[in-house]
Amino acid sequence: MTDLPTPGPDQPHDLAGIGIGPFNLSLAALAHNIPTTPTNPHPLTTAFYEQRPAFHWHPGLLIEGASLQVPFLADLVTLADPTNPWTFLNYLRSRDRLFPFYFAERFHIQRAEYDAYCRWATHQIPGLHFNHQIDAIRWNRQHHLFEIDFTQLDTHGEAQALGRTHARNIALGIGTEPHIPEPLRPLAEAENIPVIHSADYLHHREELLDAEHITVIGSGQSGAEIFLDLLRARPHGHENLHWLTRTPAFAPMEYSKLGLEHFTPDYTHYFHALPEAVRDELVPRQWQLHKAIDTDTITAIHDELYHRTLHGGWPDTTLTPGVSVRTAGRMTNTRIELHLEHTQQNTRTRLTTDAVVLATGYRERPLGRILAGLEPHLRRDESDRPRIDDRFRLVLDPAITGHVYVQNAERHTHGVGAPDLGLAAWRSATILNDLTGTNPYPLPERTAFTTFGLTPRTSRIPTQDPDLTPLIHGN
Repeated sequence: MTDLPTPGPDQPHDLAGIGIGPFNLSLAALAHNIPTTPTNPHPLTTAFYEQRPAFHWHPGLLIEGASLQVPFLADLVTLADPTNPWTFLNYLRSRDRLFPFYFAERFHIQRAEYDAYCRWATHQIPGLHFNHQIDAIRWNRQHHLFEIDFTQLDTHGEAQALGRTHARNIALGIGTEPHIPEPLRPLAEAENIPVIHSADYLHHREELLDAEHITVIGSGQSGAEIFLDLLRARPHGHENLHWLTRTPAFAPMEYSKLGLEHFTPDYTHYFHALPEAVRDELVPRQWQLHKAIDTDTITAIHDELYHRTLHGGWPDTTLTPGVSVRTAGRMTNTRIELHLEHTQQNTRTRLTTDAVVLATGYRERPLGRILAGLEPHLRRDESDRPRIDDRFRLVLDPAITGHVYVQNAERHTHGVGAPDLGLAAWRSATILNDLTGTNPYPLPERTAFTTFGLTPRTSRIPTQDPDLTPLIHGN
């Protein structure tokens, strides 16, 4: 393993992004398109690093026909800059597909198409570095810069070379990781036991279909799509499927027009200003905003089940809400036993199955490892979580003059819209407006018909703020 010749602190980036998922990809696209001005005559210098060899967005869940739950306008840039070269519509134009898309009249595109669009963007946007594992981030007091140590990986994921770069500011977009409930963790981590997370569903689909009995746990959109896919692939009368969830119902996503205003900047500002205890109580109660099922998917499941009653009898399926898994274990070499509890009935039973799919969602990746070098400078809330201000910056010791921006690690401070693709471009624009101290992306003063709260609404980021000091190019 060798050391890479990398720029020293005299050639720092204005912004270094850690992770290249949709959110940091949005930031990279908007950052590259900022025009120079007399105030900032130099182009913004950026670099984004990703451990994986290429961009892939939930590859294990790109089920045939599965659609995004947000309109195609929720691409990387459009809701902040419709003229940007990396819009979804420009992607279609580059593929000679604009007219087919026009006649298809689709407001919601398929997940596989969104993944293809993002991969197209990664081949166009400069400054993206894949096969780079970030090892440490430190603050260099002498140069007033962040030091970023990384390992360059080869095509097999093995360490190839070590390097270091410097940046005035950082954007963390390391994404989320599959959540496995504690009672099922030993089985999921063991070898040769068919207990898999939905994130890996397509990689194990064929072996799952060979199982005599399958149990799906979790009633969000992923659980519904997997249950429907398995149901369609099983023979009539021999489906042998269980679908269990802790939620009190297999409920539709809140998709009314006013309900969707919880995913606007207006609501994000309102939520951030609430007391910490109120925010913590509010998020679990809003599960139908982000953990329920698209109405079309619910309809398709019911239609498929109803179709299987056409010649008499009922499909061999069991759909039970309000159930939690207390414990789980291997019964034999091939069978799994789940100990279940119904929360409303206060009853318990056991279920024997041959395979389990955990559609149990995702959790924000802990920032502790990657920010270990900054730990003494981090400010935390009452629950020991990082404090994040209204401009998506970690609250740090004032001695650190650079900023660490976070993307999709701020649900506890900014609400249910944190992981929503529809807020990606707005959040990226907010970050870049703050970082440059200018206003390259003017943002709307109002985004919702709903007035959240009784206090008068004011703009969070003024169009011109003479006291806002640019954070780039040493100014």
